[in-house]
Amino acid sequence: MNKKVFVFLTILLAACAGYKSPDRATWGNYLHGVSFTDMTETARVAKKPIFLGDEGRLVTDIVAKKPGMDYGDKNQNESALVMGYMSELEYKLYDALRRPGMSVQRIGTDVLIILVRDAIMELNAPEISADGDENLAMIAKILKNYDATFIEIAGYTDSMRDTTAARAFSLDMAERVAVYLTQHGIKQSRMFVVGRGAARPLAAQDEWGRLTNRRVEIRISPVR
Repeated sequence: MNKKVFVFLTILLAACAGYKSPDRATWGNYLHGVSFTDMTETARVAKKPIFLGDEGRLVTDIVAKKPGMDYGDKNQNESALVMGYMSELEYKLYDALRRPGMSVQRIGTDVLIILVRDAIMELNAPEISADGDENLAMIAKILKNYDATFIEIAGYTDSMRDTTAARAFSLDMAERVAVYLTQHGIKQSRMFVVGRGAARPLAAQDEWGRLTNRRVEIRISPVR
């Protein structure tokens, strides 16, 4: 077989096969450097030197200061830069993710992406779906461009009697998304990963509400 034809067929088959998470035994390699804790202010302060040591940048290192920004209150001027940076990020995500099961919200200076499980994973299997591959690829592309940020990936389930199993399932979702993002160029030094089980439900625990409560939330916070 002609070499060029072979390469073309290999690429074509890979594209048709779609994305598949790597073997769980290798996840530690992808998640080395990830913080498995809530993205609190204390945790962000502790992670900041690691982030900067990994060629991370502050928002103020990226955003061009307007004339006069060197005058007046330094904290207010920096806050204005941060708000502008995060507003741009919010609009980019909102435009890209106007699809069922996905939403973008603003929480102070942070931006929150809510991904209902069915929008990113197979219906009856713990694997990222074809739609999920496309959706997460768009998120990864935008997050690479807005890299002066920390990222918390939190998994949630619907109400379950076994709270230990709920936390395990929710952590699996969060880790699976984190692995995907690292494979698509997002640095581990930016990430916090947690599984919160059935905590913080967004809807009633009925048939339809359960679908909403099974989700992954990606919270993005500026590094300043």
